[in-house]
Formats: sequence, structure tokens, C-alpha cells
Amino acid sequence: MSSIFTKIINGEIPSYKIAEDENFIAILDAFPLVKGHVLVIPKKEVDKIFDLDKETYLGLMNFAYEIAPAIEKAIPCLRVGIAVIGLEVPHVHVHLVPMNTMNDINFSQPKIKVSPEEMTEIATKIKSSL
Repeated sequence: MSSIFTKIINGEIPSYKIAEDENFIAILDAFPLVKGHVLVIPKKEVDKIFDLDKETYLGLMNFAYEIAPAIEKAIPCLRVGIAVIGLEVPHVHVHLVPMNTMNDINFSQPKIKVSPEEMTEIATKIKSSL
């Protein structure tokens, strides 16, 4: 059965896309910790990050490396944190989180609500900073 991320990649579920190439996609997290929280996902459906082949793993990190500076330009923050966390979706994904405090990347805190209009605006800002 396809993961929710595979369904997003295949266009079956809408998303706020930041960037995409033949192997990876970056989207806004639908349940963000802070505004500008992005998920970077390989199109290859693999459950655990260290089960990725080395080429895909390095490609994922290189793709995230290109996205993070755009987040930092578009979203006021001190830095962009990175995390590989989560058991709820059996598909590798890397979180890129704009940070002003350590709590901004605390995954036990409640997720924020962002309107569809603001999500579109945030995605547009990050894309224009690529």
C-alpha cells in the first residue's frame, strides 16, 4: 500500500510543493511545528533512512541542502534545523524547521494551524528564494 507521501508525489493528494526533481520532493508540512516547516522526501518509498541506498541518501541530503537556505531567506529565523523523526509514516522524510528557539524543533509541542492562504504564501516565498 502506498504511503501518504507516495500519494502526494503521485498527485493523488494535494500539497504545498516547494521543489521537485526526478528523485525528490520538498513540501510544506501539513501539520507544522512553525511556519515554513518543510518535509524533504525521496520519491523512492523506503521506511527507514539508513535503509536507503547510499546514492539516494546522499541525494536526499543534497536536495535538503538546497532547500534550507531558501527557507532561511523566506522565513525570519536564526537557523534551519534538520531532523529525521517520526514513526507515523513508513516513508523516509527529513524535516527542515526554521528555528528561533530550541523549542521550535520540539516535536512534542502542539502543531500550529496555518490557513491554506498562508500556506500558499509561505510556499511561494520559499520557492522564490530558491
